[in-house]
Amino acid sequence: MNREERLIRENIIAKCRWMNASGLNQGTSGNISARYKDRMLITPSATPYDSMKPEMIASMPLEGEYGSWDGPLKPSTEWRFHLDIMRGRPDVGGVVHTHSTYATVLAIARKSIPACHYMMAAFGGMDIRCAGYARFGTAELSELALEALEGRNGCLLANHGMIAVGANLDKAMWLAVELETIAKQYYLSLALGQPHILGDAEIAETAQGFSTYGLQDPKTQTKAKSNAKSAKPAKKVAKTPAKATRTRAAAAGRKLETKHSSKR
Repeated sequence: MNREERLIRENIIAKCRWMNASGLNQGTSGNISARYKDRMLITPSATPYDSMKPEMIASMPLEGEYGSWDGPLKPSTEWRFHLDIMRGRPDVGGVVHTHSTYATVLAIARKSIPACHYMMAAFGGMDIRCAGYARFGTAELSELALEALEGRNGCLLANHGMIAVGANLDKAMWLAVELETIAKQYYLSLALGQPHILGDAEIAETAQGFSTYGLQDPKTQTKAKSNAKSAKPAKKVAKTPAKATRTRAAAAGRKLETKHSSKR
């Protein structure tokens, strides 16, 4: 494998370890995939993240023989919805699936999440849908997930967990964290009573503001730094030491006193 592909594989492993350490996932229940040219790189099935090596990541073609794979270990049992998402969504470069606690609690209750927080705008609509139930790893589950993800960057899977997708793996993981956070906030607000839900206009306004918010592309950050360097520095204003100010004031006072004395 070349350096670019290896870095993506290493990033997949790093993200797996991070999501477990942060509490976003438990054990090997989650899975992650990333697009690399005309292939999908995905975590292998039932493999502890701490012992995972870049060479263990399975590679699957996005076109050609459906379900074929290369690597020493077979891909995650959830490879179907990962592959189907990437085949049907050219805008998606990373997919994160976890069994995070609050998202899964709402999925068990089969509750979609309404626009209870302005960050809902990051997911492309007024809600995060809950897909119907189907056994893990099945074509039926993949179909239900694709339906729930239509026009969205995240969804819940009934009695299962959640999926977050992004233009790249970093953005997909960022959205996975946001989804779990919103799920927790919504769950706790339900315990207080009836949550206030934001309207279409409020979410649309937030979506418009996202052009300068959130996880920025490296190109955007580089441009911002370049503009900062090229900006002319502000003129320095000399500061007068307090002691010098007092000395001049005292001298002015003596001069004024002498002037008055000479007139007496």
